[in-house]
Amino acid sequence: MPSYRVTAHVGLLRPGTSAPDVLPEAVAAARALATVEAFDVGVVRGQARVTVRFEADHDTAARRVGRAVLERLDDLADISDGRLVRRYGNRWYPPRPPGHRD
Repeated sequence: MPSYRVTAHVGLLRPGTSAPDVLPEAVAAARALATVEAFDVGVVRGQARVTVRFEADHDTAARRVGRAVLERLDDLADISDGRLVRRYGNRWYPPRPPGHRD
């Protein structure tokens, strides 16, 4: 089954959001739709970045999971650079365009 990764930089938190809740909420959004393989918060060029890696049957399903994660993150904080990529071998690339058959 293909592996995908959704990432986003997280900025200012929305009122009522606690920093320790951001990653678990993003993971829960993915877990509701797919099997989560890994997750992390890191600092990239001075900005917090959330990463959630998951499995999906195909690119269309992965886009749904990616949107769910990004929408949940956007509910909690200002986000930027939201991105979904698919693993091919040991590299990550954008999924195929919508309408392309897997």
